[in-house]
Amino acid sequence: QVQLVESGGGLVQAGGSLRLSCAASGSIFSINVMDWYRQAPGKPRELVAQITSGGSTNYADFVKGRFTISRDNAKNTVYLQMNSLKPEDTSVYYCHVQIRRDSGRGFNYYWGQGTQVTVSS
Repeated sequence: QVQLVESGGGLVQAGGSLRLSCAASGSIFSINVMDWYRQAPGKPRELVAQITSGGSTNYADFVKGRFTISRDNAKNTVYLQMNSLKPEDTSVYYCHVQIRRDSGRGFNYYWGQGTQVTVSS
């Protein structure tokens, strides 16, 4: 079993900041790529940011310069620091993590339960 627990969402005014966390626990041998996605009502889920096990990062154009993804490998945790938030950033944010549960298995992706971020104008 693998669990991904997200925290840090909430209500913030435009221009404000939030920091999301996603901690993986359970049967984990290794973690590779860790992502954050988001989904607004009536819209498809979209990739926000990605970080590899080596620390390389990739961002969607709509968050470049405002959001920062990071990870703590000792804690199996990925973070998303969100600054200069805009009303259009309002979404449910999901972590998405590539995990190998033991040395005899390949990697599988797991989703967090989602955390609501609401930005008021």
